[in-house]
Amino acid sequence: MILPKARDPRFITIRRGGTLTDADHRLLALWAAVCAEHVLPLFEAVRPADPRPRIAIEQARAWARGEIAMSQARTAAGHANAAARDLRGAARYAAYAAGQAAAVAHVAAHELGAAAYAIKAARAAAPEGEGERAGQRECRWQRNQLPAAIRDLVLDDQRLRNDICWFVFD
Repeated sequence: MILPKARDPRFITIRRGGTLTDADHRLLALWAAVCAEHVLPLFEAVRPADPRPRIAIEQARAWARGEIAMSQARTAAGHANAAARDLRGAARYAAYAAGQAAAVAHVAAHELGAAAYAIKAARAAAPEGEGERAGQRECRWQRNQLPAAIRDLVLDDQRLRNDICWFVFD
């Protein structure tokens, strides 16, 4: 579970009654794609011939550039999630991170799902006893990638939703 029961208006676009600008929505999608791509090799090492998570990340970026419709990105998200279903561990989480990144086009609040699943992937890929530290490193790396325009928004979102994101942002 990565979405709150009550939607935060900061993650709803202005035209839908929230306060999120289109520019910031695009930045959230691009940041989510960066987070997912960082752990994508963990999926591709297990399923090198399966392009669905990589395509989902590409579709997230294409949506942010205005090249495809939201529905195309959302479809790619579903395909990345399907690629994860029969896997376990780091590969599964990496595919889910890609799916979450593409889903940002549909619901901006999925940005945190991409980051959280990427952290879970880093934890799962770490040697025994190193998972927590690997997750902390991944979280710091992600935060260093945040564009200034959305930094405060994302950091506050991490604080507010940490409990439903497996406490990966501690």
